[in-house]
Amino acid sequence: MIRSIVRNGLLAAVCTVVLFSSSSSEALDSSPAAAKVVVTPLASVTTTASGQPIVLPQKNVQVLVSSFEIPPGATLPVHKHPSARYAYVLEGQLQVTNVDTGKGTSYKAGDFIVEMIGEWHQGANVGAEPVKLLVIDQVEEGTSNTVLKE
Repeated sequence: MIRSIVRNGLLAAVCTVVLFSSSSSEALDSSPAAAKVVVTPLASVTTTASGQPIVLPQKNVQVLVSSFEIPPGATLPVHKHPSARYAYVLEGQLQVTNVDTGKGTSYKAGDFIVEMIGEWHQGANVGAEPVKLLVIDQVEEGTSNTVLKE
C-alpha cells in the first residue's frame, strides 16, 4: 500500500514538472496574487551526462533520496551507477570526470545532473566551499546504485 502511494506520489510530482516544463517560469493561479506558487523548471532531458538514453528499472522500482556534503578538496572514489541517478547542486562546485574518456564536466549551485549509467567516473570538489547535493536514485528495490572500482 505504502509503495503504491509513493509511486503514485512520484508519478504525480513528475507529471507536475512535465506540465510546467514548456516555459521558463509560470505561476499557479489558484492563490491570491501575493501568494502565487511559482514553478521554475530546472531541467528537461532524455539523456545522461554522457549522452545515454535514460532507462529506468523494469520492476519493483525504489526511489532513494540522499543529501551529500563533499568537503573542499575531496575526491570521490571511482564508481559507476547501474541505474538512473539525478543530483541537484545546492552549493559549491563539482567536477565529474569519465575516467575512460577523460572528459570532465563542471557543475555549480543550481545545476541539475543526470549522471552517466554504467560508466566509471569520479567527482571532486574543486571549489573553496563544501559541495552540497540532493541525490535521487531510481533502482530495483533492495539494490545499491553505486559500484566502486576495485
